[in-house]
Amino acid sequence: MSKAAGALAETGDSLNKLVVGIIAVFAAVGVVVAPALAQNFPDHPVKIIVPYPPGGPSDTVMRVSTRNLAAKLGQSVVIENEAGAGGRLGSKMVARAAPDGYTLLSGGSNENAITPALYNNVDYDPVKDLVAVAAVATDSNAVVINPAVPATSLAELASYAKNNPGKLTSGSALGIAPHLLLEFLRARTGMDIVFVPYKGAAPAIADLLGNQIQVGASAKSVLLPLIKAGKLRALAVTSAERWPELPDVPTLHELGYDGFPTTLWFAMMAPAATPPAVITKLNAAINAGVQSAETQDAIKKLGLQPQSMSAPEFGAILAKEVPLWANVAKEAHVHLE
Repeated sequence: MSKAAGALAETGDSLNKLVVGIIAVFAAVGVVVAPALAQNFPDHPVKIIVPYPPGGPSDTVMRVSTRNLAAKLGQSVVIENEAGAGGRLGSKMVARAAPDGYTLLSGGSNENAITPALYNNVDYDPVKDLVAVAAVATDSNAVVINPAVPATSLAELASYAKNNPGKLTSGSALGIAPHLLLEFLRARTGMDIVFVPYKGAAPAIADLLGNQIQVGASAKSVLLPLIKAGKLRALAVTSAERWPELPDVPTLHELGYDGFPTTLWFAMMAPAATPPAVITKLNAAINAGVQSAETQDAIKKLGLQPQSMSAPEFGAILAKEVPLWANVAKEAHVHLE
């Protein structure tokens, strides 16, 4: 080997050692920094994105279930509504946010189990790009009609719709559980009802109350007061048992329409690379808030069931939900671009 070649080899070895050394230093710093960040978390306000308009189920549940979160974290908590694209706009914002625990998503069944079952061309992955932080509550849906519709049962609604093709319209936010429920029942019963997409539950229910649309579906937390006030008429519920508040309204199972999931999960999600220590800290704070007597009371008054569990436990539940909703979407012939 020439002297020049030898010198070059030695220089290369030195550079390699330097690079390895730098990598080792950064790795060591990372090991130290990650716990330090978690230890200091949070040191400024935490933002929760609700991917629907104000007043809908996700918005209502999140505002009730996080009312004590600021006190538990020692920092203010801001809830922002970022509606659009059936919840995908707000979900994408969180999926692309810095994975530091300061931007969270009001998610769950709709955003993280139904979206991957319906869409192929989403420019983020609802499963891989978001991670479970904590479950907060479970809910169920109901099929409702404007009282002007001459029907008191699902069978009567199906008969009326068949005899008056195209006269009735239904509506909900696109690509979420109520949308799938309406299309699932249309496929099962053969009723001729035109579906109208909305940005969220609140505007759809407003039009349902005003008889601009006649058939709808949404979560118990939003519908129950309207049903009890006689402003909407319930025909069926998706829960495993009848709602205690509406003992005369049958379940889908009782009516012979099996296959639709009985539980709708509301939860907190974060960007996938959020440090586990931060997730654990958020999980503990959210669980403590949900378990308080005040919050338990408020959630139950909405007709929901409060939920508390570790982040991995809820993540496992959510993963099992994806194929369930995929089966519903297939049967209902719902596929969105």
